[in-house]
Formats: sequence, structure tokens, C-alpha cells
Amino acid sequence: MSKLDVKNLYYITHIDNIPSILERGILSHREVENLNVDFTPIYDSEIVSKRQDKLIAEGVSLWNYANLYFQPRNPMMYRVVHEKNKRDIAIVAVKSTILSEKGVIITDGNAANNGTKFYDSPKGKNILQNNWKIIQNEWWNNSDGSKRIIMSECLVSKKVTSEFIDSIHVCDHITQKKTEKLLKNSKIMVIPEPNLFFQPKSRKRIGENISLIEGDMFFSNMQTLTISVNIQGIMGKGLASRAKYQFPDVYVVYQDACKARKITPVQPYLYKRETSLDQELADLSLPLNSPNSVKWFLLFATKRKWRENSRLEDIKEGLDWVRNNAVTNRIQSLAMPALGCGLGKLDWSDVGPLMCSYLHGIGIDVAIYLPRERTIPPEYLEQSYLLKSV
Repeated sequence: MSKLDVKNLYYITHIDNIPSILERGILSHREVENLNVDFTPIYDSEIVSKRQDKLIAEGVSLWNYANLYFQPRNPMMYRVVHEKNKRDIAIVAVKSTILSEKGVIITDGNAANNGTKFYDSPKGKNILQNNWKIIQNEWWNNSDGSKRIIMSECLVSKKVTSEFIDSIHVCDHITQKKTEKLLKNSKIMVIPEPNLFFQPKSRKRIGENISLIEGDMFFSNMQTLTISVNIQGIMGKGLASRAKYQFPDVYVVYQDACKARKITPVQPYLYKRETSLDQELADLSLPLNSPNSVKWFLLFATKRKWRENSRLEDIKEGLDWVRNNAVTNRIQSLAMPALGCGLGKLDWSDVGPLMCSYLHGIGIDVAIYLPRERTIPPEYLEQSYLLKSV
């Protein structure tokens, strides 16, 4: 088994708390209370109170510990950025040497969860190593326990002193400048990391309704998400494989649609799901104040057989269906991958203009998520190239 490689641990806070953190460190709730420190909360008071009532093995409340996450892009962060202004949030990165401090406790999941266990640092590191793949994953769900595990914590008695602070991560360059002003003479780096805040790395507008996006499509704010599939009922790799494990019900619907021949090379299948993704992705210690609307899934055949490459003519026919049927099927907005450009072996220089020509001006917003496998030459991302046939 490879050696555990923890580069940083993370603390989620309001940026207004940064000056106090640099002066006093990251304090436990008990220390904040004892020192009468003025701070700006980001969590619902009932969530915080739940941690006060939670006792660890030694009979001491979580209230007495400063808590750090091993993965900041987690269900609690998802909840925070959907209930607060993301530009008010900062992630403080803490040096991994904190794990060697006396009395540190490591959990195997969200510390407030009844199923979570607590360990001293040596034993906890072994548990971390076993769970590291889950903790570093891009997604989670309730059914396999990953939603709890990805929120594994390091608990430090009373406080994490400021000498352990390594850097600060924010959602964009605007927040970076705002935070740097709060640091004054500090040499701590402030780094824009939109992905940690479930935001796209980049966004470019094409025409009246299309956006080209670098980011994670499964966290898109579009109403309908497109999954590239074959018509054999096999979700083996790529986006389809992720959908299979993250949303098992989508996989069941997909297999049924294939058996009933409701998915063809020229006709996608629209799964009008009735569940909000927020209910699955956010920490639900308490109900969300304003959960997002439900997500639908468009199962779009980019291959006939899963081992074959994609055919541009099939994608053209499928896009024609979308153009003619999206609005009548009540699709409000649509997120799509670069169809056939990953495992399908098609090239964006061909697929990009095809997608944009069919999706431009269809009456709904469309977000096209660019291939993650390779960098696209900038000339192929220009509106003049992508809409040359419009």
C-alpha cells in the first residue's frame, strides 16, 4: 500500500474572519466563546449546536475542537456555497504537519454523524489511507457511505495556531483581491480555486444562448444534464460510468430504455427525474433553506456499441432531435459534454461547430462542457469558428 500523501487540511470560514484567524489561529467553538471573539458564522446555528451535543470517546464535546477537513470540496461546502454568497467564503489550507501534534484526533467521516468513529493520529492515518480514494473523489452519495466518509476530519484541541496556515483559497480573482487586502503584510498566498467552490474554471459565451465551460458538468446549474451513452445498456467508462455509480436510478432507467429501444442513434431519451440533486449532494444535518429544482437527465447515444468509436452522423441526428424537441419536452436549460470527444475519439474541431450550429438559438440556455482529456487550440473556441455555418 502506498504511503499516505496529505498535502494540506482545510478549514471553511467567512473571509471576514481571516484577520482574527491570522492573529489567534483557528479556534474551537469553546475557545471562541471563552475569549468572546467576534466572528461571522457561515453555518446554521442548529448545525453548530448539533456538534456541541456530540461527544467523542473521551466524553468531551466536539465543541472543544477546531475541525479541519481532508477534502474541502465536500457536502458541507456544497451546502455553504448554495446558502451563502460564494465570494464571502474562504478555505484556509493548513500544513499537514498538524497531524503530528499531540492529542490530534482523526475521524472516518463527518464527526457529527452517528456512524463516525474517532481515532488517535497513528490509527487514524491507517483509516485515512484505506479511505483516501473516496476522500479524494469528485462526487459522493448516501447509499455507499461516501457522503459521510468524504467529510473525514482532523480534530485539534482548542485551536490550530496560525503558524500552521499554509495558504487561503477563494472562488475567483475578485475575492482574491478582497482577501489580500485583509491580510495586510502577511506573506500567505491567496489562490483562486473555483473548482473547490463547485464553480467552472472558465466560461465563454458563444452567440445568444451557448456557453463553453471548463468544469464538472455534474455540478452544473442547468436543469437537464446530458449523459453520453451507447445503445447496448452498458455504462463502462467516462461520464456514463460516473452517472452509473453517483445516480444508480439513472442507470436503471437507462437499461430499461435500451431494452425497450427508446434510445436510438438518432433519438435521445429524456429521464424526467423528480429529485433535487441538492438533497443528495448537500450536508443535510438540517433541511436546506432553498433546495434547487429537480434535475433531469438526457441520455444521448454517442455510440452504437460501447467498444466502437462515435459516428459524427449519429451525433448530428441526435442534435437535430434536441433542436426540435427540447422546448416541447419542457427542458428549461441544458448541460452537454463535448459529444463523442472523449472515449468516442471524435475531434472538437468537428464536433464543436456541429453542436453550436444545432444548439444556437433553440430558445434555452445551453452549457457545453469542454473535453477534459486534452487542451483545445484557442482558435477552435472562437465564435467565428463555431458559428461559421449559422
